Order: sequence, then structure tokens, then C-alpha cells
Amino acid sequence: MTAPLIWIFFLLLAFSVPVAHAMLGGVAAALFIDGKPMAVIVQRLYTPTQSFPMLAIPFFIMAGSLMMSGKFGVYLVNIARLLVGNFKGGMGQVSIIGSVMFGGVSGSAVADASALGNALIPVQQKEGYPSGFAAAINSASSTVSVLIPPSIPLILYGLVSNVSIVDLFVAGILPGLLLGTGMFTMVWFVANRKNLPRSPLAGGFRAFRSQILTAIPALLMPVFVIGTLRFGIATPTEVSVMAVAYALIVSGLVYRDLSWRGLWNAAVETAMMTGAVMFIIMASSTIQWVLTAERVPQDLSAWVAATFSEPWMVILALNVVMIVVGAFLDLPAAVLLLGPLFVTIGNAIGLDLVQLGLMMVVNLSVGLYTPPVGTTLFISTAIARCRVGETVRALVPFYLVALVVLMLISYVPALTIY
Repeated sequence: MTAPLIWIFFLLLAFSVPVAHAMLGGVAAALFIDGKPMAVIVQRLYTPTQSFPMLAIPFFIMAGSLMMSGKFGVYLVNIARLLVGNFKGGMGQVSIIGSVMFGGVSGSAVADASALGNALIPVQQKEGYPSGFAAAINSASSTVSVLIPPSIPLILYGLVSNVSIVDLFVAGILPGLLLGTGMFTMVWFVANRKNLPRSPLAGGFRAFRSQILTAIPALLMPVFVIGTLRFGIATPTEVSVMAVAYALIVSGLVYRDLSWRGLWNAAVETAMMTGAVMFIIMASSTIQWVLTAERVPQDLSAWVAATFSEPWMVILALNVVMIVVGAFLDLPAAVLLLGPLFVTIGNAIGLDLVQLGLMMVVNLSVGLYTPPVGTTLFISTAIARCRVGETVRALVPFYLVALVVLMLISYVPALTIY
């Protein structure tokens, strides 16, 4: 039953069928060929929706949408400009610093690429940045958001692997900062070679003081989330609800820029993003059921043990598979599809599952700015109004940075284990 599922799944993807529909189509065809009742699909679709921890996803999305619906984005950009604007290519550095700060609010690379891209790419183009390079900075730096908590992909990995979401959140901070630092350095080198301008914030420290005081309530959200989780005050789901309440208070009472229209838009955006993620979760559950019934994880683990003699070789093979899969599947779908399989292999070689989760998220996030499916790649290219090939050529240094960080996470456990 597994072979028809895989062939039909990839055939549907080749015809640009959405990932969740392709998953369901593959499962339906496999069940039909094997003579199994189709009612199994309905049952498997329903089961994963009953997970209490999964409620954290829509609430964290809602908190980020509320926070970014007002003036916080302007404060964030201005703070970043004062911190790094005096460097060559200052506006490019602002994209990276902004992504680090934005990630602690939204947890979504797509939201980051859209919000910061619309704000920064036109400014960068006016300052003389090549359009492809401006789009490349935005599409690559936005993936830092999936490592800085709260991170939606890390929540999904925690759900399918039974790993503590708190441990994943804490472990994601250092790799996220490493990735941001690497990209920061790369932009600095390219900016010096291209002689790109500095972009200091007008008003200097006086302007910074007013901006930072105003932005502190929003910037404290990731500290609030991590602190509450780390000290066991509340569960991730409870913290996500508290984050929404925090966002409502900050937007409504501190910034006073939360309108009924903004609240409605945030609710609609949350519903759309949650619907897309939940549909992928439901569809991937059906595939996981088929693979488990066919003992694919156990057989794959046995094959890996017989084929590769050393754990480092297994880790390298896992990374290669993830790079290939990430180029064709969106990050949430790839995490849900590969997570259960790789957890079995990780346990077989003694790989820490928190480390595996960070490996998976960093690796698959590269697919967000890799053709042919790259979501942040196409968002950034559309904003910059340039050709995809131009952006991809400018992305080559960022691929190298991501590869170095991935190797460090894969082979230096101290970076992800606390």
C-alpha cells in the first residue's frame, strides 16, 4: 500500500496540487488499491484535531497578528536602524535584526517576509540596493523567525515527536541568533563589496530612547513567553492564550492603535493561517497511519542501521533527505511528514530529539527560499518586482551561511541541549 501512496502523492505534486490534497489523494488511492474502507480517512482526519496542545498554534498566530497590526512594526524598524544603520548596507542589516525581534512576536517566516519585506525592500531599492539582493536578504533572514520562540514549526515538531515544546523553544534561541549573526556578517561583506550606503536613524540616541521606550512592551513578549514556560507557570497552550491577552492590552491600552478593523483583520488572518496548518496536520495524520500500519518507520530504521556504520553518516543522510524534501514541500508539511520517521531513526542512533528538531527546522527552513516552492522567496521577489533567478543568484551566500549553521547544530550537541 505504501508504494502507490508515494507515487500518487508525488504525481499530484507535479501537477501543482496543494500538499494537503496530494496527501489525501495518495492515501485514498492506496486504500482503494488495497481494498481498505475509505471511512478510515475520515477517522484519521478527525483524530489529530482533538489535541489540546494544538490550540497553541492559533493563539500564537493571533498574538503576532495583533501586535503587528499597529505601530509596533515602525518602532521595530527604527530601533534596528539605530543599532545597525551605521554599518555599510545598514538597511540590509535592519532586515536581519528586524527578523530576530519580529520572530519573538510572530513565530512565522511567511508573516515576517510579508510585513518586513513591504516595509524595507522599497527603501533598500531607493538607496541603490540591487532588487535581487534586497529580495534575497528578506527571503533568507525571515527564516530566523522559525527558530526564535514562539515558533510554529517547533510546536508542530513537538506534537509529532512528544518532545517538550518548552525545551524546543529554549533550544531554538541560540541557533536562531547564530543564523542571524551569520547572515548579518554576510550582508556586511556583500555591502562593502558593492559599496552600499549606511542608513543611520535621524535623531540619533534621542530618537532611539523614545523609540525603545515605546517598543519595550512589545519586545518583552518573547521574554514573557519563555519565562512563563521555563518556570512552569503555565503550559504552552495556556501561555498562548495569555500572549493574546498581553497583545490586546499592549495594542489597545499602551499603543492605543487597535481598531475594530484591525481586530477583524487579525482574526481573519489567524483563521486563514490556522485553517491551512490544520488541514496539513489532518492530511499528514492519514499518511502517518498508513506508514505505521505498514511498519515503514521500523523498516527504515533497520535499513539505516544496516547501511550506515557511524552515527555521523546517518545524520548527514538525514540532512540530505531534508534538503531535498524541503525544496518541494512547505515547512509545516515536511515537519509533519518526516518527523515521525526521523524520530525512530534518531532513537536508534542515540540522537537527542531536541537536537533533531532543531536540525529539522533549520534544514527545512532553507526550502522556504529555495525553488521551486520557496514561499518567502516568491513573496520577496514579488515585492521587489524582479526575476526569481536574480534573487536566487543573490541567495548563494545565504545558502552557505545556513549550511554552516546546520552542520554546527548537527554535530555540536551543546548548541541545542541544555
